Amino acid sequence: MATWNHILLIDSNSPLMEQLNFFHDHTLLIITLITILVGYNMLSLLTNSFINRFLLHGQLIEIIWTILPAIILLFIAFPSLRLLYLLDETNKPSLTLKSIGHQWYWSYEYSDFKNIEFDSYMVPSAELNEGDFRLLDVDNRIVLPNHTQIRLIATATDVIHSWTVPSLGVKIDATPGRLNQTNFYMNRSGLFFG
Repeated sequence: MATWNHILLIDSNSPLMEQLNFFHDHTLLIITLITILVGYNMLSLLTNSFINRFLLHGQLIEIIWTILPAIILLFIAFPSLRLLYLLDETNKPSLTLKSIGHQWYWSYEYSDFKNIEFDSYMVPSAELNEGDFRLLDVDNRIVLPNHTQIRLIATATDVIHSWTVPSLGVKIDATPGRLNQTNFYMNRSGLFFG
């Protein structure tokens, strides 16, 4: 659960979220190196009083500062594309959960079992117990097994809703008249908010 002083991403609970964390760190390292290099070059230009009267053409440096950013972008693009394909892949799910977004609540159906449907309403602030999270706790929580591939099918009845659990790396839009699908896998049991 994120708190007010949480700087980094939420602790991952699925392999996909771990990969998202690794990609975040990878990209942040590249951005940090670029920032240090540009800052050093700007500082050296401001403090440097040397000139070169024989430097008339800079074709080599122009080739370098054209090719180098393209290579850096490839170092960001390839892991990003790999991750996008991993997030979109559905591998033989063992359980299917259908989530239907309504104006003020969610309806859930365990499609693999008969007649397991329930509505999940947000707990009003006046009814919260000590330690409950305002605007996050619900009266009927979803119960899902860990170490199981789970498929989530999301739709809505009225407007576009967003079903997300950050620690699982899952975010999907529930659109009226359309079934969107994603999958996730939980490494450990726990109480996860989204």
